[in-house]
Amino acid sequence: MDMQKLKIDPERLAEINDLLVSEDNPLVNDLLEVIEKHGGVEEINAKAREARELDNLMSRLRDKDSPFVEDLEWLQKARDDEEFISIPAYRRKVLGDRYEHMSFDEEHPVTLEISACQFFPWVIREARKAIEHQEVMPGRFIRVRSMEEQVLDDHVLAFAAAMQIVGASYVETLDTKGTLPGPNGQPANIHLGGPETLTGYFGGVGMPNDFALKWADEFLHYYTEYGIKQVLNINPGSVLVGYMMHKLGIDMEFKISVYMGNDNPYACLWTLLTAKLFSRDDGTTPLIGFNLSNSVNNETIELASMIRKHLGFTDVVRIEHHITETYKGIVRQPYDRLDELVELADHVKNISAKHEGGIPEVDAARDHPSNILEYFLSKEEIEEKGLMPELLTNYLDKHDALNRTAQVLTENGLSFIAARNLHHK
Repeated sequence: MDMQKLKIDPERLAEINDLLVSEDNPLVNDLLEVIEKHGGVEEINAKAREARELDNLMSRLRDKDSPFVEDLEWLQKARDDEEFISIPAYRRKVLGDRYEHMSFDEEHPVTLEISACQFFPWVIREARKAIEHQEVMPGRFIRVRSMEEQVLDDHVLAFAAAMQIVGASYVETLDTKGTLPGPNGQPANIHLGGPETLTGYFGGVGMPNDFALKWADEFLHYYTEYGIKQVLNINPGSVLVGYMMHKLGIDMEFKISVYMGNDNPYACLWTLLTAKLFSRDDGTTPLIGFNLSNSVNNETIELASMIRKHLGFTDVVRIEHHITETYKGIVRQPYDRLDELVELADHVKNISAKHEGGIPEVDAARDHPSNILEYFLSKEEIEEKGLMPELLTNYLDKHDALNRTAQVLTENGLSFIAARNLHHK
């Protein structure tokens, strides 16, 4: 069979380009209007850079007399005083006398990722724990808390500042999605109605109708106001909008969520092909994190890595994979992929180990195991139910799971990326 038939005819590409640049294409024109609403590409990027500066974030918190200033100043001092364990010291701690004779694979470091860090004070508790027990802090944090809510209590500012201090990347989740209440108080996505519409959930969270443009508008607001650069992406439409915005010059980045269900190599090929088609001349794409489905096996991850390499994205697109998951609400338990990670980590570059739950046997034994549905509770609901201590415990269990991964990688001569400013000096 002649595989040459799969080549895309330049005439087909020309037709696509003609559509994209057509002056009467409402999809593109409407997106351009959203961008112009925020001042145009150059002004938008300039505002974001200024908003992201640590001094500006701290000044805004001081102007509000925020109690978080003291926490952030403590975090800065702890960093500057080198209270956090260094990578060489961590390796000595784990390996003992073996350290002197051990070599490490520095070509394939695994990013240590944690999710979801909903509240800023949790970072401080985690940092104090890391110092006390000589543990490592994550190199990447994922957040799923309501943006509107965390603006009101200044967590959005404090968290952005904390990430710069520790040297970690982080991802926020925008409010524009199918779960957003419509005029009748029900989710905008009509398929989301609890058990009575169970099969409707097969289509995902959704972004019906004009939500992809509203998502772009919301992103540009938080990008220019708080410097937030990376956001979660859960829908093919908003993924394409993100590709287009980046191609037009907006220096945004996004992470494709596990909820998009990329669970086979062909889904990965489709996603990465589109990223390539809309990549910039310098080879970059806004697809900075590609979270595959929890159902993928190592072969699928390896094939995704092969596709990524052929398209020149190995150092651009991080493959993100759950090592643990919340004990309730998303996967059958026990779910623990650590052994499989060890098998991958010596040859798959730019991969992250995501910890969404505690070590399964620890999580299961809790009076209140972790539950992904609680990500969607408001702070008010959490406090009314008295759940905040339990949720903090669940989060610190994830920290412990992440440190178990760091330990096992170290024992196998493999490297990892923790918070760069704390451990990689």
